[in-house]
Amino acid sequence: MIKTPATRGFLFMWSMIDNCNHYCSIFHQVIYGRLYCFLLSRNTHLYMTNAVPTRNINVSKPAWVLESILDCRKQIAWLGWACVLLTLTGCSSTQGRSPQAQEDIPLATLAVPQQVSYQSELALAKLGQMLSSPELNPDQRAELFYERGVMFDRVGLRTMARIDFSRALRERPDFAEAYNFIGVYLTQQQNFDEAYEAFDSALELAPEYDYAYLNRGIALYYGKRPALAVQDLGEFYRRRPEDPYRVLWLYMAERNINNDHALLDLQRRYKQHGGNEWGWNIVGVVAGEQSEAAFFRQVAQDSSNNKELAERLCEAYFYLGKVYLAQGQIKRAASYFKLSMASNIYDFIEYRYAMLELNLLDPALAQSDDEEAM
Repeated sequence: MIKTPATRGFLFMWSMIDNCNHYCSIFHQVIYGRLYCFLLSRNTHLYMTNAVPTRNINVSKPAWVLESILDCRKQIAWLGWACVLLTLTGCSSTQGRSPQAQEDIPLATLAVPQQVSYQSELALAKLGQMLSSPELNPDQRAELFYERGVMFDRVGLRTMARIDFSRALRERPDFAEAYNFIGVYLTQQQNFDEAYEAFDSALELAPEYDYAYLNRGIALYYGKRPALAVQDLGEFYRRRPEDPYRVLWLYMAERNINNDHALLDLQRRYKQHGGNEWGWNIVGVVAGEQSEAAFFRQVAQDSSNNKELAERLCEAYFYLGKVYLAQGQIKRAASYFKLSMASNIYDFIEYRYAMLELNLLDPALAQSDDEEAM
């Protein structure tokens, strides 16, 4: 190996500095080797990465060589600390959660979202063709408009559905079912006074129409009239107390009056009327008789097909979202409302009011929803 005077001076000074600091990082050793090989190469110019002009080491003064080496080692030290910090940051960001933290995060049970069926599209086409017939009388036309409105509602085209229900009422002003649907849409848009009038008309025309009591009770519930809501939902419950969904809606209304008494009444009704109908499992979770994790495992196991799973999850996520909302867990409640809507079961009452709940949590959603309806 041929060593020039400059190379010997460089190695001598470098060894002196190393003897003063035996605990240099591995970066110094790497740079030592690279600088040594660099100086032995044909090109003896040292290019600095911080835009320092090119200098020839062979013609530089020894003082400048020492200054350059010390400056280089200083930068290497800073580089070493930066690498350590980046390594620690990377470790902390990629480190997984603790097992306990992972257990606290519930795993969502999901179904494939429902799509518009071929049969629904054919039904809409057929109804449209039938409505074009000039031989229909007003009652027949009203019935066809109502049926097509129900079909539009089932596939999520609620604006088209509302138009058809209005047409049905124009053909037959005493159509109680059409008034009921109009009231539901007005409730979703938070036009509560108009919704009350629509449900009142439905009940005047058909006093035994159960679901007009349900929907008027829900409108009163969201319209912040809990006492009147309890009256309507209580009437709806008394007509069929073995229906778990009537129990749930009555409980939610009573909770706005007295939460403790409402929970006791819910537990009593669960023990008194609980049966094999699947909805009672939701009541059991809300009443604290069954764990949420066991409930969702049962949902996944007992559903015979994807459609059934989607329908059950649409219901379950909505009512459990209401539970978390009452507990003040806003983010989790909102997530459950979104999961309820993810099923695409448009004609389920839980789907309808999951969107309303999200609108109440985020007024921006309500504004965009109204613009789409217009």
